Amino acid sequence: MDKVLKVTNLQKYFHNNEGEIKALDDISFNVEEKEFVSIIGPSGCGKSTILSILSKLEEKSAGKIEFSKNYTIGYMLQNDCLFEWRTVLENCLLGLEIANKNTKENKDYVINLLKTYGLEEFINEYPNRLSGGMRQRVG
Repeated sequence: MDKVLKVTNLQKYFHNNEGEIKALDDISFNVEEKEFVSIIGPSGCGKSTILSILSKLEEKSAGKIEFSKNYTIGYMLQNDCLFEWRTVLENCLLGLEIANKNTKENKDYVINLLKTYGLEEFINEYPNRLSGGMRQRVG
């Protein structure tokens, strides 16, 4: 089989006010013609970032991407309905606010759910600081 894609030492860094976040570090793989490939990993590990770079929606920070032919890459973007101006907790409390049921007991329950879903350290962050999988869990 022929190699249609070769990715070597792919790196991606995101920058924010607190510094640099390493999203991808030294990722290398090949894709052969007629081969099906899955990218599997935990939330926040960079799966969507790899696809966004291959689709030219994001720029890589370093590394090499080689296609053997002029291929088009496409994938379905993750989408959620989070309000960017509200924190994770505020987004999660919105339904309770609308229903006028934003009690301390209900808020504590929501905070417990965020802990259960591995989002405890992101409770006061805004959606733009979350990975796609994290945004899905908040939604």
